[in-house]
Amino acid sequence: MSPTHSRRPAPRRIVVAALAAAATLATAGALVAANPAQAGPDADSAPLKDLQLLAINDFHGNLEPPAGSSGRVTERQADGTTKDIDAGGVEYLASSLRTARKGHDRSLTVAAGDIVGASPLLSGLFHDEPTVEAMNKLGLDVTGVGNHEFDEGKDELLRLQNGGCHPVDGCYDKGRTFKGADYPILSANVINEKTGKPLLKPYVVQNVKGAKVGFIGVTLKGTPDVVTAEGVKGLKFLDEAETINKYTKELQQQGIHAIVALVHEGGYPASSAYNYDCDAGGGTGLSGPIVDIAKKVAPEVDALVTGHTHNAYVCSIPDPAGHPRLVTSAASYGRLFTELNMKYDPRSDDIVRATVKGSNRVVDRTQSKAADLTQLLDYWQTLAAPVANKPIGYITKDITRNGSVESPLGDLIADAQLAHAKSLDSRAVVALMNPGGIRADLVYAASGKEGDGVVTFGEGFAVQPFSNTVNLKDLTGAQLVTVLKQQVSGSNAAAPKYLQISSSLTYTLDLTKTGADRVVEDSIRVDGKPVDPNATYRVAMNSFLADGGDGFTEFAKGTDQLVGSDDLAALVDYLTANTSAAAPYTPTAANRVTVVK
Repeated sequence: MSPTHSRRPAPRRIVVAALAAAATLATAGALVAANPAQAGPDADSAPLKDLQLLAINDFHGNLEPPAGSSGRVTERQADGTTKDIDAGGVEYLASSLRTARKGHDRSLTVAAGDIVGASPLLSGLFHDEPTVEAMNKLGLDVTGVGNHEFDEGKDELLRLQNGGCHPVDGCYDKGRTFKGADYPILSANVINEKTGKPLLKPYVVQNVKGAKVGFIGVTLKGTPDVVTAEGVKGLKFLDEAETINKYTKELQQQGIHAIVALVHEGGYPASSAYNYDCDAGGGTGLSGPIVDIAKKVAPEVDALVTGHTHNAYVCSIPDPAGHPRLVTSAASYGRLFTELNMKYDPRSDDIVRATVKGSNRVVDRTQSKAADLTQLLDYWQTLAAPVANKPIGYITKDITRNGSVESPLGDLIADAQLAHAKSLDSRAVVALMNPGGIRADLVYAASGKEGDGVVTFGEGFAVQPFSNTVNLKDLTGAQLVTVLKQQVSGSNAAAPKYLQISSSLTYTLDLTKTGADRVVEDSIRVDGKPVDPNATYRVAMNSFLADGGDGFTEFAKGTDQLVGSDDLAALVDYLTANTSAAAPYTPTAANRVTVVK
């Protein structure tokens, strides 16, 4: 899967971040979205008010500084080279946001979804209550909903908004009740099928010292395709642009003309550098679903804060009237935030589009930590320690999820799932894993006191936090071929999702071809033998894939399903059984797929 997918159908029942000085801040090049129709008076005229928006997206419960590649951003240098910067951690994020707000009388902090879900153990173990409390402390004013907010279903999302102890695990400490989010979670295009109304508020108006700004929050229409069926049961997801336009009209009828959309859908910039000039050369260096959405969203919307793809960009995309409008995203995991500065005209109650400027800023780890966030983390870390610090295996070096098609960590997980499947049914021959379900690297350097090379339960949890089960199904050889072809065709044609495969499966991927033909059918081998289209193969996959998630509809057609244990348990068992301090695991060469370019 993409980095945003794979869902947790049920909770695990285990109870157990100031920017550096402005002169040193790394920023993306500021961009201006000009709309002649909204140019208004000169930006220096007295009636205009300064307005600042600070935006994040796809935080995914990363309270502690993310490890490995997940905790770095790429910065483009003046000479064209790039360098990586360690970034992220909620203690640093809080400091960054507080420093950025200094000198701004009118400032709002907003988010574009996936604040929770697919979270590391410190948050995920407690059903993301720690992250909600952290967002309350750092001053989040409003967020749109993302697909991951539905990992545990709509009732759990409502609990995160409204508060109360978990229905199964209860309260985690005597006398301490979870109070819920101080900020509204908006879900304009998520409809409760029983009531026909949005599950949560569709929009909110924030009045900051006379500047009235309306925020509309939507998530991707395709959420049911990337979340377990149980997670979205009883819900309907509407078109993003149509929904934004509907509520834009409603806000205007109320006299609200300054409008920002929080959209949990994103794009793919031409460069991975966070400070890449998206509009260089007069073009838009951005592709993907958000481009089409932005072109359909009403001109009355002043900016789009987006997410979902975990990419960093600040781009101008023309609105339906042909005027450029800013579309932003701040990567993921709290490594960046976007700063948007603009002028608000109280005479028209609108944002002067010609004044909107934006840049992405690094949440660097050289600054001081926010003490109140450190205190919060200390509290939850104490509760989590008995579970988080338990050793589960040993490794010789970093095992990464990086790879254009196949990754060393993907190989490990697929092998672990096949081993688990074989323990349930000796006929199991192949395991396949969605890449989006792999959320972090396994890092050799110690994260605590465990020692280098020791893998803890907390580190394993960060890799696979969804509580998917390992399922077995019978697939014909023809169906297995179809599954592999679905990686690069159908809904995955534009952005392929390469399944991670066990060592028993090999094939050739020919990137000189297009569509399903990129998977060379006569190259597919199971245990070294050509796949037989008429034979039956016992195949292991997680429950998300078993339901046809991520566009792999052929999995859902498999028969004789057997549900195994939690996917993390399979990884823990594999590492425990096959590694030791004297014989640690060495990552594979990741050569099960032969790629032709």
